[in-house]
Parts: sequence; C-alpha cells; structure tokens
Amino acid sequence: METERAPRFTYQKVHRYLSDWLDARAPELEHRLPSLRDVARYLQVSLSTSKQAFAMLEAQGRIQARPKVGYFSVAQTSVGQLPSSLSLIDRLYANARQPGMLALSSDSPTMLASLEGPLLTVERELLRQLPRAEAPPFSPFGEPALREALARCYSRSVDDHWQADQVFIGADWRSVFELAVRTLLPPGAWVLVESPCSWLVLRLLQAAGLNIVEAPLGAGGRFDLEAMARLLAEKPVQAAVLSSTVNIPQGGVMPLEDKQRLCALLADHQVWLFENDSYGALCDDLGCSRYREHADPQRLLVLAGFDKCIGPEAPFGYLLCRGAAGSLVAAFLAQGFRLPSYRQQAVARLLVSGRLARHQAQLARLLAHSRQRMARLLQRHAADCLRLTMPVAGATFWLQATRPVDMQAICEQLLGQGIVIVPGTVFSQAGHWRDHLRLSFTVDWQQDIEGALVLLAQAIRRAPQQP
Repeated sequence: METERAPRFTYQKVHRYLSDWLDARAPELEHRLPSLRDVARYLQVSLSTSKQAFAMLEAQGRIQARPKVGYFSVAQTSVGQLPSSLSLIDRLYANARQPGMLALSSDSPTMLASLEGPLLTVERELLRQLPRAEAPPFSPFGEPALREALARCYSRSVDDHWQADQVFIGADWRSVFELAVRTLLPPGAWVLVESPCSWLVLRLLQAAGLNIVEAPLGAGGRFDLEAMARLLAEKPVQAAVLSSTVNIPQGGVMPLEDKQRLCALLADHQVWLFENDSYGALCDDLGCSRYREHADPQRLLVLAGFDKCIGPEAPFGYLLCRGAAGSLVAAFLAQGFRLPSYRQQAVARLLVSGRLARHQAQLARLLAHSRQRMARLLQRHAADCLRLTMPVAGATFWLQATRPVDMQAICEQLLGQGIVIVPGTVFSQAGHWRDHLRLSFTVDWQQDIEGALVLLAQAIRRAPQQP
C-alpha cells in the first residue's frame, strides 16, 4: 500500500498542517487561523519557516492577513453567490478555483511538471552559503546575476548581443507589461494585436486607455499582410503586441517570410514591437523563428516570465529593451519592485547550469503527449461538432464548432454542470470568435476528463444555431 510522501522542506510541513486545518473547517465560513508563533511552537519550526508557509497560502488565495489582528481563511463563495457585476472572465477564473469544479480552461504547463523542487533546493543552498545582509540589496531592476544570465540566454551572436543593463525584472509578467506600456505609449495610442489575443493583454491595454485594433489570424496562423499594410497606412499605430513563436490561444506559428515582411512594415511605420515570449521556450518546433530576429532593434521589447516553465514559485516577469532603456530605468526606479534576492539568484543558477533548458525540453515533450491524449478524446467524442486543428505548441486547443453556435451560452450552461471552458469571445475586444472555445490539455488526468468532454459535445449539439 502506498503511503503519503512526507514534505521535503520544513515550510512544506507547515503548509500541509495549515492546509489540513483549513480543509477540516466549513469552507463557506471565515475562520481565524492559529498565530504564526503558535504554529511555529506547535510544529517546532522557526518563525521564518512559519511565515513562509502562511505567505504561500496567502498567495494561493486561501487565507488573508489583517494587520494587528491575524490570519483568516477566505470563505469559498459558491457559484450562485458571485457578484453579478463580475465580468465573464472573472467569473470563469473564480469558478475554476471552486471546490468540485472541473477546469478545462487552465493555461498552466507546469501542472504537468514544475521545477519548483530544484528551485527551492538551490535557494536553500544559497541561504547556507551566502552571508545574510543586514539590509536587502538595492536592485530595482532585478538581481544582477539573473539579468546577466538572461542577457546571455537571449544573445545569439555578436550582432545580436544583449547586455545585462538592457534587462529589467519585475514581480510578474503582468506588472512588467503594464509598466512598459505606461512608459512607452501615451493614453489613447493605437495598438495592434493578433486576434485571437490573450485576454490578459486585451484587459491591460484597455485599462491603460489605449485603442486596440485586431488583426485576425487565419487557420494556419497567418495574417493577411496586404490588409496589414493598408491598416498601418490608415491608422496611426504606435505599437504591436505579437507572440514570439506560437500564438496563444490559436496555436499556430507565423512562417519566417511573413515575420520578415511584417517586421519591415512595422519598421517603416516606426511601430514599437512588444514580442510576447511567454511560450517561446516551449515551442517544440526548433526551426521556428522569432520576430526579434528580424525587427528594428531600437523599436523592440521582448517580454516573458518564468511561471510557465518553473511554476508559481518563480512568478518573476522580465523584459529586454535596447531603444528605451533610459526611460525604463526611470520607470522601474519609480515603481520600486521589492523582489526576493535569493529566489532570483536561484533562478539564475538554473539558467546558467542548463537545468532550466533541460526542463523546458522535458516539459515540451510532456505537453506534446498530453496534447495527443486530449486530441484522441476529442476525436472520439466531439469530431462531429468541433473542428480540431493541432497546435504547434502551447497548452491549449483552439476549437471551432462545425456550425454557428453561441459558445458563451454553452459556457454558462456548463458552469451549472461543474465544468469550466473559455469561450472565444474572451479573446477579442470586438466580440469575434463566437463559435470558438479554448480548451486546455494541462489538466488533472485523475479527474473524469472524458466525461467532461462528453458533456461539452452534448451541449454543443443541442445548442441552437446562430444566424
């Protein structure tokens, strides 16, 4: 008989204890947790270890701190109690984390394999080896070791060499993207995005008061470049946000020739290129080119993060930029990110040692296997109602119904059955892609995934046809 594995690190022991404590109480009610000191004393661990476990639960949204009062559990709101004012994507996000819900909507590759264990091991080694500073080092642009490692990682040749002072590290991808947009683009500027487009990119651009123009991608992941040329001639576009390799969520990859022509067009019109490299390292097509290889280097920003490859314990986002480094220095100084030094140094060691690259290759293989497994189930149960195009990389399928249906209405129906999908309209400001959905294959295969796909197919077949 299998026995439950003991936690590898002391803070995990505390995390397990607190998780069990929370699980034993009514989830719909708020409960006050034992104090940090009480938990540390009971489990015979240090206060800092106890703090680390509490911080992790807080980051997971299970508890919240109240200054001078203590920690309290976060009451788990049932689906029917969610505020009616919430947007669709916020309701989907909340529902996906409700007990008993089966989420076919995740965009988290590290559900298949994370690198958090090695990361924390390296961090503990650094804590033992390096002297503790009385005051944290002043690193407003990120830990120097990590900036240097990223610069080397992205440098391809003497002609395409990045320097550490052209690398900026922030709390996560979102905060880095927000800061770059706020620094380089005035309110009301026109921004070009691929469509379908990441819902997070759309939301952040809207929040910044920018005008969004969508360029639709064809089934093969290609733009109509003639239409693109006309668009750039007619509208004062100041920036374009494009996926470096695979488009998320569509899953296609732009051919080399198209990227070269598009980069020439952007350069002619003096358009900033924000290259989203979030999935760049997980593209299993080794011959796939990046926009940055053909773009105007003075009008280029590369943005990415570590959470897609390492896991939530490494949330840091980063950007590389040559043409506006001075402006970004001032912006990052004003922002004042306070990032854990040892954790960044641990990520740097994973990069320099090649451990991260090997893990990325393994993760790409696991994603490919899970993609094939989900594709077989879709072919078996939904081939008559969903068109399946295999993505080149990424963690999701971009599926289209074989007849016009309102996928948002189907999404609402499935929520009542405990299943979370993401309708295509979320990935367009203009409400396009009504008969599409994004379906993840980074799922917990111990759950009844096949049964959920059967219910999805039934809902699509029964849905009324739209005009």
